[in-house]
Amino acid sequence: MKEARNSRISRRKFLSLSGITAGTVLAFLSSCRKKESLPSPKSSKIYRWKMVTTWPKNFPVLGTGAEKLARNIEAMSGGRLQIKVYAAGELLPPFECFDAVSRGAAEMSHGASYYWKGKVPEAQFFSSVPFGLKSGEMGAWLHHGGGLDLWDKLYADFSVKPFACGNTGVQMGGWFNREIRQLSDFKGLKIRMPGLAGEVLRQCGATVVSLPGGEIFQALQSGAIDATDWIGPSNDLAFGFYKAAKYYYWPGWHEPGTALELNVNRDKYEKLPKDLQIIIQHACKAAYEDMVSEFTARNSTALVTLIQKNKIQLKKFPDEALRTLGKLSRKVVEKLSQKSPISSEIYKSYTDFRKSILEWDRIGEKGFSLARMILDKQR
Repeated sequence: MKEARNSRISRRKFLSLSGITAGTVLAFLSSCRKKESLPSPKSSKIYRWKMVTTWPKNFPVLGTGAEKLARNIEAMSGGRLQIKVYAAGELLPPFECFDAVSRGAAEMSHGASYYWKGKVPEAQFFSSVPFGLKSGEMGAWLHHGGGLDLWDKLYADFSVKPFACGNTGVQMGGWFNREIRQLSDFKGLKIRMPGLAGEVLRQCGATVVSLPGGEIFQALQSGAIDATDWIGPSNDLAFGFYKAAKYYYWPGWHEPGTALELNVNRDKYEKLPKDLQIIIQHACKAAYEDMVSEFTARNSTALVTLIQKNKIQLKKFPDEALRTLGKLSRKVVEKLSQKSPISSEIYKSYTDFRKSILEWDRIGEKGFSLARMILDKQR
């Protein structure tokens, strides 16, 4: 009896400390009874979907991230939504993923929205904008600043529903087989550079090519291209770019926080039970944060390896070149904003949000980074 009384007291104390009253619990249980009950995994329909990706098989962080996302959705759904992942080239070429989802040939795709710029130019806002939003800021705009709603509106005409499902964080400036001492050194350079930054470098006289990730190393090694962007130290080390190029440049002005996307065929998504829709939404949010964390954890040690073991030459883009690249980027992005009413709407939302967070970034993020640097210099 004493143990039972103590148990009741313990439960009351827990509810009190958590701010939960018995009335709250009863009200919650009552509301659950009124709502449609969640389907039982044993009796519910099993959905078997295909996910096509732009990444080669076992591609570090990006390809493995697609696999992890599929596994998590299946586990969270109790096996009711099963997703088979196809690497680039297994079912179709990497840059055809968007069309496959749009026409319903695949239920899902995993990639980056700037790969579809030929079909949906405005989609580039939702991958990365030169000198734009960093990974945390991009997530804030998408999930709390109206960005995801605009993305959804943009893709609606293609029967595609997008979700942000990862972010590379700030990237490196790229691998080069010649030094960039001034802006004119970009002239005549053949470089792999996707998205809006590619257009910026075209205006600098570079020849810009579009290549999927699996084809970059061979093109760089053979001399078919003189330079390439990719992601950051972790992936660049895994790809062995240090074997094909001498100079490794920073900062990644072109992609400060590149978001990845999970595209879902809209009709098939809307036919899913509500709980499975919510599982997809939250699995994608978790994947976004997980990928940023993984890149952050791996990049520092990979950079040390590239410098100390592989003897790459780490170079910073000249300040004057960065200033001009910034001005050209602004003009390229403004030109994109004039393509359509939806482009103008996205541009305003993006730039307004970017402007609104600059002061907090200066005081909060940069302020702390400077304080930490001061402390470390004293050691």
